[in-house]
Amino acid sequence: MKKTLLNLALIIGLGISMTSCFTQSYNVGSGPKTGVTVKEKNHYVVYGLAPIKTADPTKMAGDAKDYQVTTTHSFIDGLLNFLTGGLYTPTTTTVKK
Repeated sequence: MKKTLLNLALIIGLGISMTSCFTQSYNVGSGPKTGVTVKEKNHYVVYGLAPIKTADPTKMAGDAKDYQVTTTHSFIDGLLNFLTGGLYTPTTTTVKK
């Protein structure tokens, strides 16, 4: 029984320690032209499975036809995720016009 619990704790510990920051970027049109940047937080719960509020890059870009969208899970976002035990998992969306 103790060995099973130890193995389970080891697997959970490895799973938590192997999480990392991520970045996803894509261009719309020809990419950013003016250098204006707009940031907005995305709010998720239960390890990102249930969204509470997500950013809309199209609204963030306004009337710009060319822009770049980057979604990141920064160090601060990861720290908040860790401190809440995965109950709250934020990400950051950045639109560069």
